[in-house]
Parts: sequence; structure tokens; C-alpha cells
Amino acid sequence: MTDIDPPGVKAWVADLAEKGTGVPTIENALGVLRMVLEDAVSDKRLIRNPCDGVKAPKRGPSKKARKLCYLSHEQVEQLAAAMGDDGTVVRTLAYTGIRWGELAALSVAAVDLKRRRLDIDRTVAEADGKLVWKAPKDYERRSVPIPPFLADELKSLTEGKSPEDLVFTAPEGGVLRLSLWRPRVFNKRRDGLKDFPKITPHDCRHTAASLTVSAGGNVLALARMLGHEDPSITLKTYSDLFDSDLDALADVLGKARTAALKQPTTTDTDTESEHKNVPGTQKP
Repeated sequence: MTDIDPPGVKAWVADLAEKGTGVPTIENALGVLRMVLEDAVSDKRLIRNPCDGVKAPKRGPSKKARKLCYLSHEQVEQLAAAMGDDGTVVRTLAYTGIRWGELAALSVAAVDLKRRRLDIDRTVAEADGKLVWKAPKDYERRSVPIPPFLADELKSLTEGKSPEDLVFTAPEGGVLRLSLWRPRVFNKRRDGLKDFPKITPHDCRHTAASLTVSAGGNVLALARMLGHEDPSITLKTYSDLFDSDLDALADVLGKARTAALKQPTTTDTDTESEHKNVPGTQKP
């Protein structure tokens, strides 16, 4: 591990890019390596993280880029119902927008039912079959609102558990791993639904963004909910969701103008009143 240095990490990233590895895959691999090495720094096995300052290639426009998929409320419920006991997993992802690693690391203590909030203060990832626990970056550490119906479901899941226990666990106990849950449960039951979109678990996060915007949520609140460093990232990622806002804005402005012009102005009302009170102006 002490042989790993920044030039070596950069060369590794460049090699992945040259081999045609997709940027999202490189970003994920670099993120996992960064987490592993950060733990080594914490354990004082390394002085500094060799990944510091190393970035994945920029994402460029691609005709093959996968279009974001959003589910409706009805589709979310259809998918959740198909998941059986794991229905709350789908609803939590689709109505809070938290990442899989954040959901898998969610402890009972992080579920504040009185405030109806999820306190996101850690995440877990898989690296070569091993689990890597990590505190999120400052802007990813956040408090996420829970809809009332979901709070009821989470209450039943957390009752009787200790504060340090995980909310969502594998059937045999322990961390709910995406690498196992997705093929064994999610994909299998999704494919059993007739004419249902071929979504991924991460699309549930995109769905949360879509449902929030359609409910009237603004970009600043959405950025905080999703744990984005800057609202511009939210706008860039979900620009298509805000396109319809332009039409809605024009309609709202038009209605506001119509309503305003129908109301008599203060000046007109006062003038009419004064005219009635002037001697000689009233009809006998």
C-alpha cells in the first residue's frame, strides 16, 4: 500500500480510460480506492491519501448516454408491491433520494421519527467483496425529510432494534449488499412486471428528484435533499425536469396579470368616493 502514489493513481486512471472503460465506472472505482486509502490514512499507515487531487476523466456528450428514467407514483407503488418484504427499500429510495450506500449504512439511530428525518452521516461500499465504511463528504452529510406514510413503514422496521442496528439488512443478517440484492431480488421481480421500464435501483434516486420537482420543490431544497455540493449540479443533472417549469411559469404570470387587471385600483376607488362626497355633484 505504501507503494501507491499520486502519479501511480493517475496512470491507473489513464489506463482505464485508454481501455475504453466508461467514465461512471472509473468514477466509482476511483471513489472506492479513495475510501480504502482514506482509512489507511486514518490508521496512520499512510501520511496522505494518494488519490487527493486525482480526478476521473470529464464526462463528454455521448449518443450512447443512458437517458434518466423516472417513475410515477403509481409505478413506484407497483414496483414496491412486487418486492414483497423489500417494498420499503424501494419506497425509501424513491421518496428520499438517498444513495444505495447511504441506505445500506442507515442505522436505527439515524431515523428520527419525531422530526421525520433521515440523518445521513455514513455510507458503505463494496470493494473486492469487502465492505468499506466511510463518513460522507461535508455536503453529503445531511438531514433528509421523510414523507408521513414512509415514516410509518420505517417505524415498524425499527421497533425493537438497538440504535446501532441497521434498518435494512440481508435475509441472513448484516449489510444489504447491492451486488447480491439487485440480481436476486430487484431485477428478478422488476422483470416480472408487464411492460415495466428496465430501471436500476439508482433510478429510484432520479425518481425522487422527479417527484419532488413535480410536487413544487425548488432546486435549492432538492440539492440539499440529494446531497449535491452545488445546486448547479442538480440543475445540470435534472435540467429536463425544470423545462416544464418554464411553461408553468408563463401560465402563472398570465393568470396573475389577469387577476390584477380585474381589480379596481386604489386611485380609481378613492376618486369615485371623493366625487360622491363633493356638494353639488350628487343627484337630487
